Amino acid sequence: MDNWEDWKNLAEQRLHQGIEYVQQIPPTQLYAAMAVLLLTTILLLSIRLLRHTKSNTVLLTGLSGSGKTVLFYQLQDGSAHQGTVTSMDPNEGTFVLHSEIDKKDKVKPVHLVDVPGHSRLRPKLEEFLPQAAAVVFVVDAVEFLPNCRAASEYLYDILTNGNVIKKKIPVLLCCNKTDKVTAHSKEFIRKQMEKEIEKLRTSRSAISAADIANDFTLGIDGQPFSFTHCLNKVTVAESSGLTGQTAEIEQFIRVHVKP
Repeated sequence: MDNWEDWKNLAEQRLHQGIEYVQQIPPTQLYAAMAVLLLTTILLLSIRLLRHTKSNTVLLTGLSGSGKTVLFYQLQDGSAHQGTVTSMDPNEGTFVLHSEIDKKDKVKPVHLVDVPGHSRLRPKLEEFLPQAAAVVFVVDAVEFLPNCRAASEYLYDILTNGNVIKKKIPVLLCCNKTDKVTAHSKEFIRKQMEKEIEKLRTSRSAISAADIANDFTLGIDGQPFSFTHCLNKVTVAESSGLTGQTAEIEQFIRVHVKP
């Protein structure tokens, strides 16, 4: 009991000393210190909140003519937008997916960006990758073989991008136009692109480190390349923009942009 009284007296003494010390501080200094403390607290809370805020940006990309724009409009409003649109600027919008329109007030809108596929316009992709929650890489399943090398090079550049690797941005390899009889299967496309990326990995590894300073290693040394070796998750799906077959894309989006 005596120890408790001693602790109590000591605590009261320290409290009084603290009050006396604060009273001796000029009001201007005291207010300034309180303001700094308040601002610091607000800043720390803001940083923490931003870290926990998930992006709702999904990028649609791939070679020109792969059907990205058709898929964009199907996801936006269910319309079969005809023709190929080549633009100097990305086609983008923030909306609830068309298939979820009846749940409009209960789901999170998606910021979808259709990035131009022309080689001269691809730097546009770099502008959006830092804020991307996911990437949908669209491949023409009908005209796949003539474009396999070019599509694989583009996908290789995405998979070795610093933002994609550091943030582990998931990628959906979307085999589009599968409603056509002459379309290749998603398994065939996956295997062919893995083979092409393996060739690229081998040839580019011979380039000096200075020339690939911004690239990251892809795959596992001593093993043929597989998408399962990527640090970020790569999945493969099928779609058809013209017939509205976009369910697998929507599922992929909702995994990474929570409702």
